[in-house]
Amino acid sequence: MFGAARVTALTQLYLASRRALPISPENSSFYEKGVSGLPSTREANNTPSHHETPVPESGTVLDSVLARQQSTADERSLASIDRPPLPTELVTSVGLSITTYSPFSPAIGFTGTRYLRWGSIFPLAYPQALGCFIMGVALPLKDTISGYYGPLYTGITTGFCGSLTTFSGWQLDVFKSWINEGQFDRNGLRDVVDACTKIVFTLLISMASLTFGIHIGTALVPVIPKIRPPSIALRRTIPVVSILVYFAAFPTYIRLSASFRHQATAALLFSFPGTFTRYVLSILLNPRLQLLPLGTLMANGLGTSLFAMIHVLQGLPHPVSPSVCSILQGLADGYCGCLTTVSTFAAEVNALVVWKRWLYGTVSIVMGQVLMVVILGSTIWTGNASARASCKFTSA
Repeated sequence: MFGAARVTALTQLYLASRRALPISPENSSFYEKGVSGLPSTREANNTPSHHETPVPESGTVLDSVLARQQSTADERSLASIDRPPLPTELVTSVGLSITTYSPFSPAIGFTGTRYLRWGSIFPLAYPQALGCFIMGVALPLKDTISGYYGPLYTGITTGFCGSLTTFSGWQLDVFKSWINEGQFDRNGLRDVVDACTKIVFTLLISMASLTFGIHIGTALVPVIPKIRPPSIALRRTIPVVSILVYFAAFPTYIRLSASFRHQATAALLFSFPGTFTRYVLSILLNPRLQLLPLGTLMANGLGTSLFAMIHVLQGLPHPVSPSVCSILQGLADGYCGCLTTVSTFAAEVNALVVWKRWLYGTVSIVMGQVLMVVILGSTIWTGNASARASCKFTSA
């Protein structure tokens, strides 16, 4: 029965998107399933899993994944993008998954997103695209991954993808284009074009990577078999190992050379707290507002503000000590980079109806640029700080 209703609902969705046909009331409940388009936990308990039933055609699965939120439950389904679907795993995710994805959260430190210099594309384009792609792959596989180990899904989406992509770094890049921080020989109009290009290109590459990832993940749904969940002993071991991995960053930071530790281990010290803050904000605030994901918006706003403040401190006329410079860089790359996210932002934009999508994207970008102008721009234009960092990470 559910399979027939699913096919009928998906067919109507396809036709409605192209011919503006009304969706029948009896199938309207299908569109309230959330981003993944899969049945709710209550329905899943009364129906066989997707591994035991015939899998629909790939186009049908893809349409269900891309289905927009069209009910008053938007804020509840939208808030679960990066969390396991089962209630038992939701309880676990508050504790175990926080420690489970702590090894995932330092991704931004290892990839060195601030230091990539490939070709003519601005450096942050690469991690933004990769993080959104992996997020897209994970969305159709949400039930599969969570069925194996719920916190693993949170570790991939919130931990790895959320930390690999950065909203604050994106906003700083755009702001630097407005003010021509590189002092290129060009007029003001070209500065505007450069800034707008970074805004539009990042949005396009993020959404395109997310959609491409969803295509890949959808193709993997019928291929990946149901995996037996790990034993209780392994489940208890994973959080312990995760905690040890995180705390190992502290002695590693102290023992490494000051010439390069600010590029790697400094970010590891603060990456997990940044990811944890974003996760808590999404849990507490995303379900509270139907209009847009308030938790992600607050995380991106808070991270962008702190990032601008850190950049001010790094550009003071009288540089701070090398040790403080390394800590500031770790806070910028680790805490702010992991607190802010483009992958979850892109997934939420993809899940909203059209007008909410435009509203959420516009509010987020305008908020980011206003914060950069107020915090960083005001100090630069008053001569209290430089747009270019004056920090030195080693003693002369």
